[in-house]
Amino acid sequence: MSNQVSNPSIITRDLEKMLQGTDNIYKSIRVIASRAKQISVKSKEELNRKLAEFASTVDNLEEVFENREQIEISKFYERMPKSTVNAIHEFLDDKLEYRKRSED
Repeated sequence: MSNQVSNPSIITRDLEKMLQGTDNIYKSIRVIASRAKQISVKSKEELNRKLAEFASTVDNLEEVFENREQIEISKFYERMPKSTVNAIHEFLDDKLEYRKRSED
């Protein structure tokens, strides 16, 4: 038996909990995916705004050393939980409002 550590981000989800509110796993996944996309777009816009402060048209040696703060900001966003994980938690904690699109 190997001593490999499994990926801690892989979590078994209870399908019964995922069915709450929609009674259809595909609808639940669609709601979660839509919310994950919203979270991802918002996070990317926020990161781009912060990184835009460092935008420069001139490349020089001093800029390389000044980019440390920019790198730290990028690393912070890389360590954040993935948008899908946040969306799943919001869905399971009944923090999402969703409605069926009308057929009209």
